[in-house]
Amino acid sequence: MAIELPDEVKERLVNAIREFFDRELEQDIGELKAQLVLDFMTREIGPTLYNRAIADAQTFLQDKLIDMEAQLFELEARDEKK
Repeated sequence: MAIELPDEVKERLVNAIREFFDRELEQDIGELKAQLVLDFMTREIGPTLYNRAIADAQTFLQDKLIDMEAQLFELEARDEKK
């Protein structure tokens, strides 16, 4: 699954990759090489991160729904006591 990024996001990420290579690896890479790195990362690493984010969101929502169920049960119990 290819992850599509808006042009302004791609541009920001390409610049970040170039800065990383310069700062951490002391290598000045051009825009084309940085774009290739970004393409590789979105193709090879992106889907794993995306799936993890989806799983985290599902867990978060399930926890909220369980909490909501408990709160609704408490409200029902209060109404029955009246």
